[in-house]
Amino acid sequence: MKKFNFEENSHRRFNPLTNSWVLCSPHRTKRPWEGHKEVIDDESLAEYDPECYLCPGNTRAQGDKNPQYENTFIFNNDFAAVKNDQPEYLEQSKDKISSLLRVEGVRGECKVMCFSPKHNITVAEMSEDAILCVIQSWIKIYREMSTKSYINYIQIFENKGSIMGCSNPHPHCQVWCTETIPEEPTKELISMNNYYKNNNSCLLCDYTQLETIKLKYKPRIVCENNSFVCLTPFWAVWPYETMIISKSHIISLLDLENDDDGNILQKDLANIIHRITCKYDNVFECSFPYSMGIHQAPVDNKDHTNDSHLHLHFYPPLLRSPTIKKFLVGYELLAEPQRDLTPEQAADRLRNCSEIHYKQK
Repeated sequence: MKKFNFEENSHRRFNPLTNSWVLCSPHRTKRPWEGHKEVIDDESLAEYDPECYLCPGNTRAQGDKNPQYENTFIFNNDFAAVKNDQPEYLEQSKDKISSLLRVEGVRGECKVMCFSPKHNITVAEMSEDAILCVIQSWIKIYREMSTKSYINYIQIFENKGSIMGCSNPHPHCQVWCTETIPEEPTKELISMNNYYKNNNSCLLCDYTQLETIKLKYKPRIVCENNSFVCLTPFWAVWPYETMIISKSHIISLLDLENDDDGNILQKDLANIIHRITCKYDNVFECSFPYSMGIHQAPVDNKDHTNDSHLHLHFYPPLLRSPTIKKFLVGYELLAEPQRDLTPEQAADRLRNCSEIHYKQK
């Protein structure tokens, strides 16, 4: 009888963070591809674009003029998804119909943060010192928005690349601050809380120790330093999906200020972000698209010591080349997520990618 082979045989993997499963079909990496191929946008950009609404000194859509900023720049999103000045929604009734057609009003604020005044670079091409400035701005906006009574969750995210819906190549992220705690963080909060109740320990602390200490060959670790590890999670859905996880139990960006060693946590986070984004670009020697988001403690004035652990998700869509991406369609929309390349194979490829950007070689 043949022995089960994780690199050849179909299997499901459980995601304890979202209490869900993903189907792995590693043998499908051998199938030919005759489907849609992306067009590589290799047009070189100027350092300054007079038509870009994010470049220093330029006028944005609503008429506001950007300052001549030198590092990061934060402003209110001109086309915010949520606003703080809308009227309160009052539920009309609680009959059977209203239980099926539920509505909640959501107040909030949306910010845009430019990472750099330079129009033609990405995080992968920024220095660690420049990324450190970004992290310090994340801390600042998290602290400021957490003081507002109608804000309960702060979602920081970056969409890189046009195929991820990014409408402007200027390096930037968004910060959506909402009255409600969104679906994906809620799933994690529930799972983390249940895990703590059952094990009297943190889910991501235990998982990080498993991957970094207990497993001899560290098959899913891409890179690490003293404070953070970047790995392809055992339950990853996207081909080159990774997580950056704090090795110590910190629950939000504010905890990055609580060390006594010259902001070493902030510097280590800048280091690990620089390394993984550089590796991403080197996989196919292109500007590697992704959606990145930070998950951390809500700001709802509750104790989240046991249900939160600071981590970053990277969801890149590219699969086999710069022109072939993964689609979440068909079975994945109607049944459950599925992947071909195993997380271990993805980690091995990323691990072996240089940490010197291909444009600098």
